Amino acid sequence: MKVVALIEAPCCSPGARPISTEAAGDLAARFKALADPTRVAIVNRLAGTDEVCVCRLVEEFELSQPTISHHLRLLREAGLVTSERRGTWGFYRLVPEAIAGLRNALG
Repeated sequence: MKVVALIEAPCCSPGARPISTEAAGDLAARFKALADPTRVAIVNRLAGTDEVCVCRLVEEFELSQPTISHHLRLLREAGLVTSERRGTWGFYRLVPEAIAGLRNALG
């Protein structure tokens, strides 16, 4: 009888460097904020320009101003956008470091 030795192949390991629990929590909150198609679309619109007035987003999405403001608040709380008030209107822009963090997390 012939005995065949099984050679164990080395287990593969993840390619990305590990991140801290805090960094993972921050990323999870940002991805959670993007778990809505309207918020993804808002981020997409902001990605193409320096800043956008909330009034333009209301027009583009054909949603009420309170609804757009709700979405923007969630994106702001997640650290994905920042805003500046000018008179009656708020102007929104992406936070480049936050978007870069999402990009890096996805490889």
